Amino acid sequence: MVADIVRTWVAGWAVSRRTPPPVEKPWGFYVEVGNADEVGRHVLPEAEELLIRSAAASVSVPRTWMKVPAEPEEIESWLPQGWAWEESGHLMAVDLMATAPVAPEGYTVTVETIGAVTYARVLNAAGEQAAQGQMASLGEAVVVDRVVTEEAHRRRGLGNFVMRTLADRALEEGAVLGVLGATDAGRALYETLGWKKHATLAECVYRP
Repeated sequence: MVADIVRTWVAGWAVSRRTPPPVEKPWGFYVEVGNADEVGRHVLPEAEELLIRSAAASVSVPRTWMKVPAEPEEIESWLPQGWAWEESGHLMAVDLMATAPVAPEGYTVTVETIGAVTYARVLNAAGEQAAQGQMASLGEAVVVDRVVTEEAHRRRGLGNFVMRTLADRALEEGAVLGVLGATDAGRALYETLGWKKHATLAECVYRP
């Protein structure tokens, strides 16, 4: 189950971020990201020692990341020198449900689909962006990404509204499953909406 969710997440993340498609490797997947902080990322569907050691041994380029569905302490001893731990995330999923959300008073929403990615933007009365989120469509599944509420507009239910807006649109397009990778703060919001954590996403980066 976790391995399937990881595969869905990495495929949708690549679509959402408009990177090249994930390349299959013996240990999982590699995504070319190509920015200053992240050259690329290895994503492993399973936390097996041989797979993790093989993935780590394949890396020679600094700022290459590795993400594994495991607690960091479970796999730390399997990594060679040069790998630095970052804050871990949470792999989450939900069976989508329609809720017909209404924008909080004083806000409006625009929803736009470009290719396989749908963008929701919440604007205040002055037309300034207050919150946003996006999702990549993979047929029966969607991967939610980049859900952010601006500091001045927090604690007004906008993150909740964005998530439910995206879920309703996903259902209209025939999806039944939602998947995402969450931060600690995001996890707290998503759990109030029925999302369940399936694994910790241990995250490390090669900095020799």
